[in-house]
Amino acid sequence: MLSEMPIKIEKVEKKLLDCEILRTAIIAELDAISLYEQLASATSNENIRKVLLEVAKEEKTHVGEFQALLLKEDKEQVKELEKGKKEVEEITK
Repeated sequence: MLSEMPIKIEKVEKKLLDCEILRTAIIAELDAISLYEQLASATSNENIRKVLLEVAKEEKTHVGEFQALLLKEDKEQVKELEKGKKEVEEITK
């Protein structure tokens, strides 16, 4: 689990800082999703399971929000995501 910033802010170039902040936020949300889904599968209490899965779903929305911002800030990321999508489509035909 993420308990501290994985980047040293003072070492990141100013022009790259916002993208690094957004990537860190995405990592934190993905960690939360993983944790909540694992906890949901471990509990036998249906109410706890339902709430954990609902919160995990909300975290997935947060990933989308941060990713949308990142894609506005990092045009190279946009290109590389599209490239990755095409490679997967070719591999999985």
